[in-house]
Amino acid sequence: MRFQSQVLNDSEKDQIHQEALKILQTAGAKFHSTKALKILESNGARVDWDKKTAYIPAELVENAIKTSPSAYILGARNPQFDYPVPSPITRFCLDGTGSFAQDFYTGEHRYGTLKDNELGLRIFQTMDMGVMAWPPVSAEDKPDYSRPLHEWAALMKFTSKHGEHELHTPKQAPYFAEMLIAVMGSEEAVRARHAYSLTYCPVSPLIHDGPMMDAYLEMGGLDVPIMVLPMPAPGMTGPASLFSNLCLANAEALSSIVVYQLAHPGRPIIYSSATGTMDMRNGAFLGGTPEMGLMSAAMVEMGRYYDLPATSAGCTADAHHPGADAVLEKIITTIPPVLSGSDIILGIGVIESDQLLVLEQIIVDNEIAHVCERIFQGVNSHPDRILTNDVLDIGPGGNFLSRKSTLQFARSKEVHFSDLLDRHTLDQWVQLGRPSMYSNARKKVEEILAQPVQDALPDEIFCKLEAILAKADRDLA
Repeated sequence: MRFQSQVLNDSEKDQIHQEALKILQTAGAKFHSTKALKILESNGARVDWDKKTAYIPAELVENAIKTSPSAYILGARNPQFDYPVPSPITRFCLDGTGSFAQDFYTGEHRYGTLKDNELGLRIFQTMDMGVMAWPPVSAEDKPDYSRPLHEWAALMKFTSKHGEHELHTPKQAPYFAEMLIAVMGSEEAVRARHAYSLTYCPVSPLIHDGPMMDAYLEMGGLDVPIMVLPMPAPGMTGPASLFSNLCLANAEALSSIVVYQLAHPGRPIIYSSATGTMDMRNGAFLGGTPEMGLMSAAMVEMGRYYDLPATSAGCTADAHHPGADAVLEKIITTIPPVLSGSDIILGIGVIESDQLLVLEQIIVDNEIAHVCERIFQGVNSHPDRILTNDVLDIGPGGNFLSRKSTLQFARSKEVHFSDLLDRHTLDQWVQLGRPSMYSNARKKVEEILAQPVQDALPDEIFCKLEAILAKADRDLA
């Protein structure tokens, strides 16, 4: 008896699909990639070259869905972290490319650095609920023309789980390909293992970035998976109603999938979304709202509608400081996509509308993931859970502490116990210094960072990455 939910009924999914087709055929989508427009036009789309807009017929969408793999394995540098998608369970991703970090030692709120990526990735490597890593901040101490490559290298060095990130220009693609081959050992291994994937965000409403799309088309030869992540916000970059915003997000996802499948049929695609809302008082983007959780869940259901692996944003918060506000917002944005069956939820480790990395938050979010999974697991009615005979033996009054079943279940996962939350008596809690979830998480961060890097790259490959980065810095400058 799993605890599952449904946001959209079948007719609503059909309607979102039809509305998206109408948008793509009538309004079209603007592509700043000449290569993408040529691909679309040669396959039957009408292209207005002056407006750089392609009007995409329904047949192209249907064919793209058919050629997109419905299941595959997201590999990892260490095969023990391979993750099949779709998945019967939900796991989590370290959120990526925020602007700021809260310094673990001084508490300073500052721009992110490459070192912050190293620390965040090392913490995430130890999180049992995390299967996909994303460099958590933009490394502002590296030049913009090669910055994503430095972030990719940090990802490859400091976690052996599946990694995802971005490229910004096609000039970065050859260096990225060289890095992938260095880490995985060969082009064949890169294609077969799918250990690293690219995140692609259309620019809402209905615009596709030219240099990024061209870079991703370049990587099609290595069969690098693409996570399509539309991000319209109702009333700002999307229509004001949640339902219509879902229609737009779906149209943006489908227009992306069409191009990538026309260019490389069968290339692995992940259907995803990060549809936040807007604060109507000041125009700020909000990610820690109930509506964000609902839209994430609905988009997961649309991914399933197309028989695609489906991930989503979630575990997000707008709080400016770690604490009760952040935990509340993260829980309300995690439960809906978990109950809808999201394969992977993107959001661990950051607050402030996905812009601030807090190392302790990675630990706290891993615990939130455990709690939400326990809710999803529901109530187990297996015959070994039917303990009526215990009730008959004990009868009225008494207790069940002496029963063998109580001992067995005390050691089982029937009830979730957190090692972050304090369960001492009040007097004990005071004597222990009034520990909190975050103070306990801080101790865990200190313990992890005091240890050597887990599952580190061999020195030879580490040096190869450094050489590739040095060459990229020289050439791209």
